Amino acid sequence: MKITIQILLFALTTAVLSQSRGDNFRKEGDLVKAIKAYKSDYLKNTSDDNNIYNLACAYALIYQKDSAFHYLTMALKNDTRLWALADNDLLTLTDDQRWNSIEENQFEKFQSKKGKLKKPTYAKQLLRLIMKDQALDYHLDMAKRFYMKYGRIPHWHYPIVAQKKEIGKGNFSKIEQLIANHGWPTYSMVGKLAADAPLIIINHLEGEEMRMKYLPQIKEACLQKEGSCMEFAKIKDRILVNTNKLQVYGMQFRYNSKRQLEPFPIRDPQYVDQKRATIGLEPIKKYLKRKINYNWTIQQKSN
Repeated sequence: MKITIQILLFALTTAVLSQSRGDNFRKEGDLVKAIKAYKSDYLKNTSDDNNIYNLACAYALIYQKDSAFHYLTMALKNDTRLWALADNDLLTLTDDQRWNSIEENQFEKFQSKKGKLKKPTYAKQLLRLIMKDQALDYHLDMAKRFYMKYGRIPHWHYPIVAQKKEIGKGNFSKIEQLIANHGWPTYSMVGKLAADAPLIIINHLEGEEMRMKYLPQIKEACLQKEGSCMEFAKIKDRILVNTNKLQVYGMQFRYNSKRQLEPFPIRDPQYVDQKRATIGLEPIKKYLKRKINYNWTIQQKSN
C-alpha cells in the first residue's frame, strides 16, 4: 500500500509540474514550449480537460487551427459553460466554419443545464464582442512583463495599443446598436457572462462621457442582482480616478516608483471594506493580494 501511495503521489506531482511548466512558458511568451509541456501532460493524463483546453488555446494563439479545433472539441465534450465562446485566445478560430458547431453545441449544453435564455441570439452577439474586446490582451500582458523586467516600454506595445483602441471603438458602436434593439442585457435575459459585455467594453473606452451615461443602468442592474457589481465598481472608480477624484472601491491601479502595481488613492480607506460589502465585493486586502499581489495594511472600521 505504501508503494502504491508513493507511486500515486509521484504521478500527481509530475502532472502538476508539467502543467506549471506549460503555464510558465505561456506567461513568458514562449508558446511553442508551452504547447510541448501541455502535450506532454496530455500524454500522461488524457482526461485532464483543463490542460487540453490550455493546449487548444496555445495552438489557436499561433494560428494552428486544425490542432486547436481538435483539442478544443475534446476539452469541451463535458463542459456546459459558455466561457470558451468569449475567450480571446480562441478569436483566431471564429472565422472558420467549425466555430459555428462549437458555438451551437455549447449553447445547447448550457441551456439544457441552466434553462432557456430569453434572448440566446443576443447572448451570442455579446459573447463575440467580449472576445473581440480582449483579443490583444495576451500581447499586452507580454508588454507589461517586459516593462516590469527591463523598466522600459517595448516598441511593439504602441501599435498593439492603437489597434486595441480601434477595436474598442467598433465594439462600442456595435454594443450601442444592440442595446437600442434589445435593451440593457441582464442575467435572466442573456446569462451572466454575456451580460458583462457592455460593462467590459464601456470600461475600455477613452473619456468618461459614455461611462457616466450608462452608470445608472449599470448600478441598477448590480443592485437588482441582474448585473455585475464587480464591473460597476470598476467603472465607478475609473470615472473618479480619470476626473481627478479619489476612488471608492479600490478597483483602479497604477505603477509606483518600483514598477509595482498599487491602488490609486481611496476615499476614506479605513471604510473601504464596508463600502465594498454593500455591493457584495470581497475585502480589499484579499482582492488586492489576489489581483496585483499588493499587501493592504490599513485597518478597517465598520462604523
